[in-house]
Amino acid sequence: MRQFNFSKSMVLSTALAMVIWHGLSARAWGQDQNVNALFTEKKVKNYLPHMTWPEVQEALKRTDVVIIPVGSIEQHAKHLPLGTDSYGAIETCKLIAQKAEALVAPVVLAGLSSHHMGFPGTITLTPETFEAVVYETALSLIQHGFRKILIYNGHGGNTASVASIIQKINQTTPATALDLEKVQPPRKEPLYPPIPYDVHSGVSETSGALYLMGSLVNMSKAENPVLTFPPDMLKFIEMSKADPIFNEVWGNIWFRPLETDKKTSTREMTNTGAVTSGDIRTATAERGRKEIEDFIAAAAKFIEGWRNR
Repeated sequence: MRQFNFSKSMVLSTALAMVIWHGLSARAWGQDQNVNALFTEKKVKNYLPHMTWPEVQEALKRTDVVIIPVGSIEQHAKHLPLGTDSYGAIETCKLIAQKAEALVAPVVLAGLSSHHMGFPGTITLTPETFEAVVYETALSLIQHGFRKILIYNGHGGNTASVASIIQKINQTTPATALDLEKVQPPRKEPLYPPIPYDVHSGVSETSGALYLMGSLVNMSKAENPVLTFPPDMLKFIEMSKADPIFNEVWGNIWFRPLETDKKTSTREMTNTGAVTSGDIRTATAERGRKEIEDFIAAAAKFIEGWRNR
């Protein structure tokens, strides 16, 4: 007679129960093993990558306004993702497009980030490549009937190229292009006390990231930087206190590539990649929302006013 193995039976029973439970749980939670669990995006109104061509065709009956957000893939200290500028621009434009009849058409994630190349993961393009991609994207949209092109720039290093693209669109096509950043909400007192040098991965940018794409922010890694500015830059900063024209001098010295020997690449100025004299750990999603929502409202109001002309 075969002896009954109680221990083995228990193990098999437990394993079978776990398999059944897992299957029932997957159904209960709406999980499907035939669907990519990593894809978590939900369809967003007026966001071109999520739309079908008939939806775009219908949208063109309502609006000829399109927003092109541009950003960068570059170091953002130890607590923010490399895509902070691109995600920030795209998510801001998505929010605007929920309040105004405009489509959002992201183009290229990378931008002009040579001054951050001292940190791993940064990707930089030449101005020629960046400008060609954004311009040719605009040409495609213009061919479909969009006549009002708004570029929203999430990265300061792209500023000169964005101005060049806008000029080229306006000089060579039937469309009119504008810089959406030029839209300013009604002037009011600062929501928070100003922080000197809070320009990269600091309190304001971290707060914005917590609001716009908080799941990508790791505040446990937030570390205030040790800043080292070169003597020439410090001299012109001091001179600008008496004569603001010197702001132009030091403003054109910092955030330059290592190869220029200006000693103002981020790897040379900061030990963490952040450039701020504030306490990054005080950043909050609430602050980010408050700092961004007025711009979103102003941009939507402008778009509706322009669209109806």
